[in-house]
Amino acid sequence: MPSSVSAQTPEPQSVRLASARPGPNPLPAPDLSAVRTATGKYLDVAAALADGYVKDPSNMCVTSAMEGAPRQLGAMGVHYFRPDLLGLEGTTPRVHGSGMHTDFLKPSVLIYEPQADGSQRLVAIENLVWAKAWQEAGNREAPSYHGYDYYYMHDNTATAADEAHGFEPHYELHFWLYRDNPNGMFAPFNPAATCDHHK
Repeated sequence: MPSSVSAQTPEPQSVRLASARPGPNPLPAPDLSAVRTATGKYLDVAAALADGYVKDPSNMCVTSAMEGAPRQLGAMGVHYFRPDLLGLEGTTPRVHGSGMHTDFLKPSVLIYEPQADGSQRLVAIENLVWAKAWQEAGNREAPSYHGYDYYYMHDNTATAADEAHGFEPHYELHFWLYRDNPNGMFAPFNPAATCDHHK
């Protein structure tokens, strides 16, 4: 996983995941508690919609295989996002924006797992930072949270998969606060999450 925005030849997503380094320490309990308190209301997807979160218009339930990563890494889920926090500016030729929001007390993205009964269960929260805006603001290192670097995502045109799921290059960090993740609390995918019930 690169620690800065650069013009180097992109690595395949699977290589970046394999080389991702863990943070130096577990997340401090007070911070974990604060984020739970701030985001717990979104266990009810209706609360997310009321606060301005929008379901991904493509209705995509993201899995690791869809992004060119090994299938055994698992899934993410269905994304609900706040257009204002992402600073969305357009969708052509790819989704792009200027947001650099990194506050997990008010995450820019919520991730839900579709359930067999048609309901949605909150499993993770996420923040996304546009690489161009981050670089133009003078940053040379990737954003990080308690020592955990955000993952740099971009589409590798040499592969059939769209590693950046239709987005311009960006950094993202998933926080699996509501579903234990064998891959780690801040890993992109979770083998304990599934898209099997997505419709």
